[in-house]
Amino acid sequence: MPVSHDLYQDLHYPREIVQQRRQQDPQLDRLLDEYIDIDNQVLAGESISAGNFVDEDLRHLKERRLAIKYLIERQLEHKG
Repeated sequence: MPVSHDLYQDLHYPREIVQQRRQQDPQLDRLLDEYIDIDNQVLAGESISAGNFVDEDLRHLKERRLAIKYLIERQLEHKG
């Protein structure tokens, strides 16, 4: 069964800090929303019921998710 990545663990920032910064930074808020949306698409694509997903599409989504995670990291470091 597909499992969502723990973004906060990957970022090495506590959830509380990220959420606090999110409220103060519209760019970070947008990036986090985008990450969650793409992560949900990846999970749907990996699930057994989503047999209509092509491997290439799933790979592309995972690459976008990773790119957004890097942007989130940069945004957190920039404003930190």
